[in-house]
Amino acid sequence: MIRFILPLIAVVALGGCQESPDATPSTIGSEKWNLVWSDEFEGEGVPDSSKWTYAVGGHGWGNKEKQFYTAARPENANQQAGKLHVTARKESWEGMDYTSARIISRGLGDFKYGRFEIRAKVPAARGTWAAIWMMPSDWQFSDGGWPDIGEIDIMEHVGHDSGTVHASAHSRDYQWQKGTQKTGILKVPTATAEFHTYVLEWSEERLAAYVDDEMYFEYLNEGEGEGKWPYSKPFYLIMNVAVGGEWVNDHGIDDDAMPQAMEVDYVRVYQTTK
Repeated sequence: MIRFILPLIAVVALGGCQESPDATPSTIGSEKWNLVWSDEFEGEGVPDSSKWTYAVGGHGWGNKEKQFYTAARPENANQQAGKLHVTARKESWEGMDYTSARIISRGLGDFKYGRFEIRAKVPAARGTWAAIWMMPSDWQFSDGGWPDIGEIDIMEHVGHDSGTVHASAHSRDYQWQKGTQKTGILKVPTATAEFHTYVLEWSEERLAAYVDDEMYFEYLNEGEGEGKWPYSKPFYLIMNVAVGGEWVNDHGIDDDAMPQAMEVDYVRVYQTTK
């Protein structure tokens, strides 16, 4: 999410595959996935404060974004009818022209390895940038040092390219500035109209991303140290809808389409046991 523009590294298409929301993750070899953390968003009002907090501010986030991220404001993040709605709105707030929310599990859900399932429907409007991603738990945005510290993007979707989702891994050696980031791209024509399950499988040896049951991104640990693999430490989850940003600003923002929401049915985190 921090980086700006993704080159098209790998593009495949999803041909109408649907996964049941209640599907159980498969076993891998002798290992079995066990549910260790989840949110089904069955409450009302703002997200559960025992599981989520907020990244707050309107300084552009190093990326020329146009929104102010608010905290515990139901207009930007709320649960209703079993879904979380992360909503971007056209309204003036703290010197910015839009509001939205960036909810994070930091300190409440920090994970080293596992299978991460997020069932979501993304916004379609031009100018929106929806993301489900992860950053290191021991790092603050004010610390600098990105992308050396590592970033895992489970799903990104921009409104001007509706129906295309991206998964990426960023590090010192594999980053957008060099055009070397590890990236997968998948055509999901119904991404803005239907719920799909966005999945990351992360182990000591491998990062892999799926939509429903189709893998479209895989990066294997090359065993060459932190510069290529800064993914051997705890990370936390982030879900947000940005307005604008370097990736989307050239395409403009459709103010008439606001408000725009990413809807999330559930977040489930599994880890393995022998």
